[in-house]
This record gives sequence, structure tokens and C-alpha cells, in this order.
Amino acid sequence: MNGSEVVVTGLGATTPLGGDAASTWAALLAGESGLRDEAEGLLADVALPVTIAGSMAVDPADRMTPVQARRLDRSQQAALVAAAEAWADAGSPKTDPDRLAAAIGTGIGGVRTLLQQDDVLESGGVRRVSPRTVPMLMPNGSAALVSIEYGARAGTYSPVSACSSGAEAIALGARLIRSGEADVVIAGGTEAAITPLTIAGFVQAAALSRYDGDPASASRPFAADRDGFVLGEGAAVVVLESAEHAAARGARVHAVLAGAGIASDAYHITAPAPDGRGQITAIRKALAQAGLAPGDISHVNAHATGTTVGDAAEAGAIAEVFGTDIPVTAPKASLGHLVGAAGAVEALIAVLSVEHDVIPPTRNLANAPIDPDIKLDIVTARRDVPQRAVLSNSFGFGGQNVSLIFTKRG
Repeated sequence: MNGSEVVVTGLGATTPLGGDAASTWAALLAGESGLRDEAEGLLADVALPVTIAGSMAVDPADRMTPVQARRLDRSQQAALVAAAEAWADAGSPKTDPDRLAAAIGTGIGGVRTLLQQDDVLESGGVRRVSPRTVPMLMPNGSAALVSIEYGARAGTYSPVSACSSGAEAIALGARLIRSGEADVVIAGGTEAAITPLTIAGFVQAAALSRYDGDPASASRPFAADRDGFVLGEGAAVVVLESAEHAAARGARVHAVLAGAGIASDAYHITAPAPDGRGQITAIRKALAQAGLAPGDISHVNAHATGTTVGDAAEAGAIAEVFGTDIPVTAPKASLGHLVGAAGAVEALIAVLSVEHDVIPPTRNLANAPIDPDIKLDIVTARRDVPQRAVLSNSFGFGGQNVSLIFTKRG
């Protein structure tokens, strides 16, 4: 089993664009936006300079019983909803529990629970604090709940790598299969961190967009006037299998996870290395593992958050590896930045791009100037062209860099 080909057999998501993978994909292709003003929603009752965010289009609590929802942080609810869809999409595979693993990444974990229960402590005292507080706020809670739900006993993993957490979980899942430790891995990322505190912190760090116009226009990756990212929430989960296991049960294959590269900048806690060395290394590692040359990649699904420095650094890394003619798309223009879930959601988008031979558009650039210093073919309108292999980038605070490559089968 060592070195087995890894295939994607299940997809699930809940995002600002839709409550499942299909609706998210359809809205993205249509150029829609999942961003909205949360001044009367998740960000109510606190004076903030920014209230635009990408809350989930469908409340995950509505997909479970009230009792179950009360026992879970919002990020855990999202993870379970996405996992249920992915598992069903994979055909609810019958597999040895000792050969089934779970890897669900998150950047922050149950921050909403932490803040809510701190308010309870201050207002009502110790006896009012929920006994479920720690299980609801711990970062490994989502992975643990998924493993319990599906009986995954081959290991439960919880990458906490800022904005690359979800992609790292998928890369880890592939490693488990290639090493022979698992036949099937439920992998992805989740985040529900739209709170006044996180908004305020990102504003103070000069990372968040201060845009105050139409929410749909707030996230502007690669635009000349970009000024930061828009915080989003949601989850995406994929079911990974060894090709042998999938073939033995006659599973439908969406795509092949052909390569995964991980590298670190070892440079700065928030800023990317100016020379892009970590990003370039991650991309080249993914290409090497996939056995592909730069010219084999059909397009790049960019991390592209909309920050001035981050977009420029990634554009330079992409140009260094692929040249300037490579088509590039930036889903965060529609979704916002889902932090620990971002890499998983965008991996799912890359899978669907390969499966359906289409490059999704980047919103908010059709009538706005692209930064003239970014020398790339930024896709601003849907392109229906063959997609043999797609690279998906995820880069995070701390210099965390993950690149995934998905290809067609055969």
C-alpha cells in the first residue's frame, strides 16, 4: 500500500455562498458574493469600524437537533455538516475503523464559545459556566467529533496552522494513505470566528479591509485598490481514499490528489518572506510529488486574500515557478477569508474545477483595475477549458505554506 495513489471520492461544504458543495460551486461560477453586513447579525451590539463579513449562508445549527446544536461550538457544527455531506457523497464507504482516520484543521477553534462563556463567568459566576465549555472550545474538538461520528480509529489529527490549516489536514490525510496507515481519511477544515474580538484584532493588525461600501465589493484580491481581507466562516471536508480501496468498492472518483507540498518561511509571524522562498518551495514540492512540470498545471487557485503585501508576494512566487501566462483565480473575492477552513474550501473548488473543466471567475475585477505590478493572467470571467491539473495554494500567519495539486484520473 506504500505510495498508493490518493483519490477524492467525497465532497462536502457549508460556506458563505451556500449550505453545501453544489450550491457553493454554482454561486462561485455565477460570480455571486457571500459577503454581507453583519452589524445586526454576528457583529451586533459592539461598535466596530468594520462589519462586513462572510457568514455561512445556511446556519449549521438548523441542520441538527436543538440539543445537539447547543452542545457544539459553531465551528464544530459546520465541520459535522460538511463531513456528513462528504461521507454521503462518497457513498458512506464500509471500511475497517482501524483503517479510517480523521484530519480536520482549524485556525482558532471554538472562539465563540470561549468568549460567550467568559461573559457568563463575569456576569453569573462559576456555577453558570457550561461543563461543556472545554470540549466546545478546544481546537481538536471538530476532528474528535468527526472521528466519533464515523468511528475513525486510525488516528484523529487537528492541524492548527492559521490560514493553511484545512489544506494541511488534506495533505496529512494523503500522507496517511501513502504511508499505508489508513485506507480512508475524512479531511478538511472548519472555522467560525466572526466575533467582535477577532474583527478588532485583525483591524488593529491592518490585515482586514476597511471598505464601507457594497459588501459584495469588499474583497478585492489582486486589485490595485485592495486594502485587506474580509473575514468569513464555514467548513469543507473531502473523503480521501487509496485508489485500490476506492476501486474495490466501485467508488466514483472526483479527482486525484496527486501532490502536496509543505514549507515554512521561518521569517515573520505575520508577513510572508519577501523573496517568496517558502511559497515557491511548497509549490515545487507539490509538483515533484505529482511528477509534473510547471507547464502541466492548467491554472492556479491562489490564496490571494486581498492584502497588499500578501497578494504581491504570492503573485511573485507564482510567476517565479510558472511564468506570467498561467491563469490564476482567487475565490476569496466571493467567499471572504475562511481562515482555517479556507484551504479546504479552495481545495474542494480545485477538485470541482478539474472534474468539470472550468476556471471560476475572480469577482470585483471585471470593472476595476488589476494591480499593474501583478504580472499574471487573472481570470475575471468564467473559462470553460480543459483542466488536467490544478494547483491550490494556502498560506498562513507564521510562514505556513501548503500547496495541493489535483488532477484527472488516468
